[in-house]
Amino acid sequence: MKISNINGLLNINKPPGITSHDVVKEVRRILDIRRVGHMGTLDPQAKGVLLIGVGRGTKMAPFLLELPKTYRAMMVLGIKTDTQDAWGKIISQKDDFRVSKEELLQVFSKFTGEIEQIPPIFSALKYHGKPLYSYARKGISLEIKPRKVNIKELRFLEYKDNRVDFEIYCSKGTYIRTLCNDIGERLGCGAHLARLERTRVGEFRIEEALTLKELERASAQGELDRYLHPIEPLDLRN
Repeated sequence: MKISNINGLLNINKPPGITSHDVVKEVRRILDIRRVGHMGTLDPQAKGVLLIGVGRGTKMAPFLLELPKTYRAMMVLGIKTDTQDAWGKIISQKDDFRVSKEELLQVFSKFTGEIEQIPPIFSALKYHGKPLYSYARKGISLEIKPRKVNIKELRFLEYKDNRVDFEIYCSKGTYIRTLCNDIGERLGCGAHLARLERTRVGEFRIEEALTLKELERASAQGELDRYLHPIEPLDLRN
């Protein structure tokens, strides 16, 4: 059913296994509206909060992209991959290493505050108009310049069987898989990102996020207004 004059933001709970653009296409289909866009890419295997602008809500992108974000992640020590996550090719592996919780916490402290990251070659970041992953897939090496990001809080949660669960509150442009890779380098054992969930973007939390099925049901039942955040009253400072 076509709904006219839809303007605002949707807090969508992106499932793992699809791209952020796939979510945009689904929202277009469900709402039968063309003007839809996401406000900050989530990797295909990541899940969690993905803000979707609808109608005039797409104009909020420059503001929403600046919002800090919170993630829950799992890092696996001892294995390094070319994509810096669990879906890449293993390029090094160590089985005979020991890392204590105290060493881990000490290294965590080194990655808190303003740091420099080199974005991963397997990413959607553009280089001469093309995403970096298009060069990586062709085996083309590039010199990628480091970028400054701000990790406001890096909170340890659990460490068991070389798996480390943690929470991170950070600025835009922070690559969590690169953070895992760099922590692994500092520890001397290598590491990669195994699981990632974005739990908050500014004031938008995972607890209030809508699945695509829930969005479809709300649209069919004429209850979309319950979930569509208006543009004007948004408090973008948090």
